[in-house]
Amino acid sequence: MPAVDLDRTDLLLLAQLQRGGRLTNAELAERVHLSASACLRRVQRLEREGVIAGYSAQVDPERIGLGLQAFVRVQLAHHDADAIAAFTAFVNQWDEVIACHALTGDMDYLLQIAVSDLEHFSRFLLDRLLNQAGVADVNSSFVLRTVKAFRGLPLPAR
Repeated sequence: MPAVDLDRTDLLLLAQLQRGGRLTNAELAERVHLSASACLRRVQRLEREGVIAGYSAQVDPERIGLGLQAFVRVQLAHHDADAIAAFTAFVNQWDEVIACHALTGDMDYLLQIAVSDLEHFSRFLLDRLLNQAGVADVNSSFVLRTVKAFRGLPLPAR
C-alpha cells in the first residue's frame, strides 16, 4: 500500500492523537490551530485512508497480572509456504504473543510475550511453542526493565 501524502497539519494531528487519543475534537482542533469542523474533516480523511488504523487504551501489563515479558527468537525447520502459514496461524491463536515479526538473519521470527510469571512462560514455551511442528530452535530473553515504550511512530518533520 503506498504512503499517503501528509502535510504539516496532518502530522500535527497525528502527533497529538498518538499522545492523547481521547482528546475531544474541540481540544484537538485548538492544539493544531484549526476550526473544529476542519479538524474533524481531516481526522475523518486520515481514518478513511487508513493512516489512523484505530484507537486503543494503553494497559499497564503489571496492573493486570502480566508482569513478565520476554522476547523469543524462533527458527523454523522448514521455510516453505505451508510451514510458514501453519506457524503464523498458531501464533495468531496464542494470547501470550503480543507481537510477532518476521526477521532477516539467523532467526525467522521475533515474538514478544506477556505472561504472569516464569511458570506461565514455561508452560507457554513447553506446551505450545516447542510443541508446534516446524519449530527448530528458540532463544529467549527476559525484559528486566523497560527503558522506553512509546507506542507511537516517529513522524517526519515538515
